Amino acid sequence: MTFKAHSFHIPVMGIAYTIDTPLKVAHLGIDSVISLVDDIILEKLREMYCSKFEIPYQEISDKIEDFRAKRITSYLNLMNDLAIKKFEELKSIGIEKSNDLKAYFAMLPNSSEIKQEFKNKIAANFNLQEVGNWLKDKLSMGSIDVNIMTKVDKDNFLNGTQLANEFNDAHAALRGFAMSDLSSSMILSAGMNPRLYSYIEQFDDFYPNQDGRIKKKIVLKVSDYRSALIQGKFLAKKGLWVSEFRIESGLNCGGHAFASDGFLLGPILEEFKEKKHELWNALNEVLVPALEAKERILPRSELKIKISAQGGVGTAEEHQFLIDQYQVDSVGWGTPFLLVPEATTVDSGTLKKLEIAKEEDVYLSNISPLGVPFYSLKANTKDIEKASFIAKGRPGSSCPKKFVALNKDYTEIGLCTASRQYQHLKIKELKEQDLSPEVYKFNYNKVVEKSCTCVGLGTAALLKYDLDTKVEGEGVSVCPGPNIAYFSRTLKLGEMIDHIYGRSNVIERNDRPNMFIKELGIYIDFLKNKIEEARISMTKKQEQYLVNFCANLSDGVNYYKALFASLNANFQSTKKIISMDLIEFENALDQLKTEVNQMKDQKELAM
Repeated sequence: MTFKAHSFHIPVMGIAYTIDTPLKVAHLGIDSVISLVDDIILEKLREMYCSKFEIPYQEISDKIEDFRAKRITSYLNLMNDLAIKKFEELKSIGIEKSNDLKAYFAMLPNSSEIKQEFKNKIAANFNLQEVGNWLKDKLSMGSIDVNIMTKVDKDNFLNGTQLANEFNDAHAALRGFAMSDLSSSMILSAGMNPRLYSYIEQFDDFYPNQDGRIKKKIVLKVSDYRSALIQGKFLAKKGLWVSEFRIESGLNCGGHAFASDGFLLGPILEEFKEKKHELWNALNEVLVPALEAKERILPRSELKIKISAQGGVGTAEEHQFLIDQYQVDSVGWGTPFLLVPEATTVDSGTLKKLEIAKEEDVYLSNISPLGVPFYSLKANTKDIEKASFIAKGRPGSSCPKKFVALNKDYTEIGLCTASRQYQHLKIKELKEQDLSPEVYKFNYNKVVEKSCTCVGLGTAALLKYDLDTKVEGEGVSVCPGPNIAYFSRTLKLGEMIDHIYGRSNVIERNDRPNMFIKELGIYIDFLKNKIEEARISMTKKQEQYLVNFCANLSDGVNYYKALFASLNANFQSTKKIISMDLIEFENALDQLKTEVNQMKDQKELAM
């Protein structure tokens, strides 16, 4: 019987930073996630790996029908085949010569029962074949999971005619995964897309068998319990089970930051912990009649729900605390792995920038064409490229890939807000509005700040592997979370894992704040910005948003005060600092509440 090797996973990062991570770490029992946004890069890497491993390669051209789904299926099958081959080699070669096998066990947490069992076996006189059989029975490969951004679901056209919904980008990506050989998970992020969720019904691999096994599991990335319940029920009504809810900090993360309305990670995890059984019951009572209505198999074994968490984790103590306090099944470590070349795919120039990045070098920007706040590293080469276009009077990207060409303000076929065509039309519109120079400049900057991230977030892989960038250019967008400031050098995979499990410490600074406190500080800053935006003329909607935001943050502060006061073993070396930080943030929040109330009073007086 196999076991889950590790208590952490490597989440999706950008478009290509984890594009081949499973091939690097799956044989060592580590779960990781591939983005399915860019089928063009997937095809380029498939060609590269086929050449490297002397596998026959046949191009999947964009001229053939359903090329996007077929490219994704072919790439995932290749990753799966190569990873399985590495894993089988690890289990079958002689133990005394197996560096990979030694690495596999060395990386396991010290508490692992199988790790101790293996030590006992090799310490005694043993039969090589017997141990080999034991390895085949016990060892587990890491899961090759995929990520689909549900809203990146562009309509597609052929000869000016819109294709059916199933050929939309996210639909095609889902189909590509569904038709692959993988037995793994599909992580759906960026909110609910009912049309896409309904499409999952068409594929048998997402339904349980008699033993409760689901070949292709559904994982939802969510920001709160209410969202999990709504989305989970929507899928359960279609006979589809959500195997995992992946809770990510709204602001203390990398990439797109889906800020909650002031709800903090700790209280969110507490609610999931308290209501996990209630959640299971609510989904199961909807699932069973749906499966019966479809005349599908009712599993004899109870289906499981896992809870995982990610965003801002940086120490072994924080990692273990999430597992012990909130009973999460896995903890995601994203940003620090950008500094681990054995796990992620980052070009040398970007790697150097990440090594020296400080707090002030990572900022929450408005550069994403999706209109969602986006963490970006200052002076990344994609932004430098963007600035040069603006200086030449030709702002915007040529938009070679069009994955986020979703805006239909000007054309029936969508445009990306970072594209040259869209920005030209938008700026022309601004010029016709007879705005004051100050207002025009403000609105102009909002237009041209958008960056071609759907290209920039994939370029690093092309540069790393010396692949053609003629279409994309060489500009790289990189999206680490604030946590990158505390990791200051390139790390070996073993070093990173030793850090996660507390066998060593790779953070050289002693001023890193607790992950919960860091998130609270980011939310306070976020609230300040929202108040400034509303200061000139606050709408009723803004007023209600700010009042609710303040109330939720206040509840979060009170939760943390009680939590940290109750801890007798955890965070003892930093407990005093945490308490002082909480008092400071509570005072700052009180001041912001006062400002919001004053703005409300001024608005009422003006009416």
